Amino acid sequence: MAVLDDLSGFEFEDVIEDVFRNLGYENVRQADRTADEGRDVIMEEIVDGRRRAIIVECKHTGTVGRPVVQKLHSAIATFDFDGPKRGMVVTTGRFTNPAQEYANRLQQNDDPHPIELLDGEDLREIADEIGLDLYNGRIEILCDETLRPYDPAADVDAAVAEAFRDIENIEAADLPEPHSSVSFRPVVAVTADTNAVFETSVGVIHRINDRTQFVAHAERGQPQVVDEDVATLVTENLHATVDLDTEQFGEVFDDVEERRFGQTQTEYKEWAVERLQQHHTTTVTYTGDNNVTYNKTCEPNRSDISVQSIEPVYLPEVRHTTDIQEYTYPYEYYVAGPSRVTAKDGIHRCVHCDMSGGDRTYTYCPNCGAIACSSHIKTERLEGEPICTGCAITERFALKTKYFYDEENLEAFREEYADMPLHEKAMENKILAGGSVVATLLLVIGLFVILGVI
Repeated sequence: MAVLDDLSGFEFEDVIEDVFRNLGYENVRQADRTADEGRDVIMEEIVDGRRRAIIVECKHTGTVGRPVVQKLHSAIATFDFDGPKRGMVVTTGRFTNPAQEYANRLQQNDDPHPIELLDGEDLREIADEIGLDLYNGRIEILCDETLRPYDPAADVDAAVAEAFRDIENIEAADLPEPHSSVSFRPVVAVTADTNAVFETSVGVIHRINDRTQFVAHAERGQPQVVDEDVATLVTENLHATVDLDTEQFGEVFDDVEERRFGQTQTEYKEWAVERLQQHHTTTVTYTGDNNVTYNKTCEPNRSDISVQSIEPVYLPEVRHTTDIQEYTYPYEYYVAGPSRVTAKDGIHRCVHCDMSGGDRTYTYCPNCGAIACSSHIKTERLEGEPICTGCAITERFALKTKYFYDEENLEAFREEYADMPLHEKAMENKILAGGSVVATLLLVIGLFVILGVI
């Protein structure tokens, strides 16, 4: 375990804190480093329905003797906790025979404050048990669980077909098969308690008693808290994770990418504590004994914030791209089985003006493959089908612009238009023709003038 040898004592405590948190102990936190009193890490466990405190002494030394174990035994007895208590000494090295004999005697005599000893070999086995590697003196997150990247009861492309369903003028059967890829993005779900009391000479002016849960992207760089919908997706499905098997998922998706956790558990814990310090910092106004109004900034200490759990898991981000003629339509979402949160919707978006949103009407143009909003969709004059303004060929007839798929359709309508009686030509301008009889007559007269009849 040479990787731990270069750590300071405080850094070793950080590692041990993370180890016990991963083992499932509750309320794991470090004692105040300025007044250690033999208690480095404090945590709790539930035994036979009762909550028991555990006081852990961390010794980053080659050999631990009996005096260390005796000192911890005294510290346990004086530790203020309403319930049973026990102790633990953890070291990267080994314990002397007298230290082991003292701890064994406490166990044999049913002492109310027994002490467990964990040496360097024990730490190796624990690290293997919880699937953690010691990396650069800290615990690197190695996770093999992911939320399910697709709904096993449906086709992997079902989400794309559903997204296209409300696009006018296109049927699901006409859609080409999209290219599907999945990225397993690391996230951490953090649960932390903040308990702080702020007092002045007039008494308590502010109190914090809060449990906070949030989810953060855990790739390289500064952690980023996910949106509320994504956080709910993660927290509500943590009980239904599956093994991350890239080979198996490669049979479902065209491309599979697994990203690595960017920081260690200790670093995420420190980030979470700093974030909660900022979140809970507030300015309180109160009146002093002299009837003078004061403002006081109440910022919780790091010791007021206890990270209860840091749960790593992979969050699948599925990306579909559908190529239709001249256009490519992306559709991306975070997924946990049948549940999804859309990250990018390039289907409900006009290709000509970037208007987007699922509450508008979008229509497919079969001439070029465009999906466009109502402002950029017209009716093709010859065939009466939708056409977008981006690809349409236009020409004015009877003072109104007509839209055509191509030159061939335009030429066909020219011939048709030339053979129309004047009243039918007038009717090509439906706005005027539908407005009034006078408007229609004026249009007919205008046409006669243009043709030289009048």
